[in-house]
Amino acid sequence: MAEINGKKTTEEQIVSKLSSKGEFSEPVLGESEPWAEWETQLCLWSIGVGIVALVILGFLINQFLLS
Repeated sequence: MAEINGKKTTEEQIVSKLSSKGEFSEPVLGESEPWAEWETQLCLWSIGVGIVALVILGFLINQFLLS
């Protein structure tokens, strides 16, 4: 949400106001682009590596800094 003139306004309200003024001839929010399989795998591997890193760093901090 955006704040315009002290009022909270949603994206849909902003788009409808601008399109009614003729500033946009096409929708601002178009269709989303489909993901490729490798992009999905990249995200999953990144999340997995991040979780493993948190566990390892948590263990090391517990062993060496908190004891």
